[in-house]
Amino acid sequence: MADSLIYQDIRTEDVTGVRAAIRSGRYSGHTAGLAAGRLQANLAILPADLAPDFAEYCRLNPKPCPLVGMTEPGNPHWEALGDIDLRTDVPIYYVYENGTHTQTVGNLTDLWRDDLVGFALGCSFTFENALIEAGIAVHHIDQDKIVPMYRTNIPTKQAGPFGGGTVVSMRYIQEDQVEQAIEISAAFPWAHGDPIHVGDPAKIGIADINRPDWGDPPCLPAEGPVGVPVFWCCGVTPQNALSNARPPFCITHMPGCMLITDIGERQNSFYIPPTKS
Repeated sequence: MADSLIYQDIRTEDVTGVRAAIRSGRYSGHTAGLAAGRLQANLAILPADLAPDFAEYCRLNPKPCPLVGMTEPGNPHWEALGDIDLRTDVPIYYVYENGTHTQTVGNLTDLWRDDLVGFALGCSFTFENALIEAGIAVHHIDQDKIVPMYRTNIPTKQAGPFGGGTVVSMRYIQEDQVEQAIEISAAFPWAHGDPIHVGDPAKIGIADINRPDWGDPPCLPAEGPVGVPVFWCCGVTPQNALSNARPPFCITHMPGCMLITDIGERQNSFYIPPTKS
C-alpha cells in the first residue's frame, strides 16, 4: 500500500479525492473540513430485525438523529448518496457486540453480512463550511482536532429498545457572532440545525467542559477571548442509544470520522429512500 496520508495532504481535495484516500486505507483520520460543500453523515449499521425500531427512534428524535436515508438489508452500495460502499468509505469503524465496543477496524470487508441495514444521519460538520464562509472561526478545523462531544441530561424519546440521553458537540463562538452562527446553522435542519443550548454547560448536565466523552478537548482561539460555548445536537446520540439497547451486533463510525456523501450540503430535501440490492 502507498504511504499513509495526513489531514493536510487531502484538506483541499474534492469529495472524489477524499473518498479515494479513505477507501484505499491511506487516510484514517477525522473528516471535519474535508470535501467542503458535501453532506457528511453519521453511520449506524445494524441487523434488519432491529431496523424498524431504530428508524422510528430517528423519526421521533429528528434534531439529534436527522435521518438522511437507510439501505435495504445486505446492500453495502449506496448509489443514492453517491459512489458509496459502506464497507470501505468511512475512515474508522467501531464494532459493538452486546453493547460493548469490541473492535476498531479500517474496513468492513470481513464483517459485512446479508442482514445488515445502513442508516445515514446528518452531521454538524456539514454546516461548518458555511460558518467559515461567514467569518466565524471553527477552531477544531484550524487545529486539526476532533470536535468535543458530551453526554447530556436532555432525554430522547424511546422507540423499542432505543433511548437514552442526547449527545451534543460544542464549538466556542465569539459573543458577537453567536446569533449569526445560530441563524446559519438553522438553515441546515438535516445537519442538526440550530443549537440546542448556549452558555453554561452545567445546565445540560455537563460537569467538566474540558473532559468530553468523545473527541478532543475544546480548542481555543489562538488569541483573544475564548468566546461562548455553543452546543449542537450530535449524531453520536444514536450510538449512545445503540449502546443502551445492547444489540448482539452493530457497527458505527468512530466519532469525528464521518461518511462523506456526494449530496450538496445546501440541498433542501434530504431524506433518501432505501436503496434496493
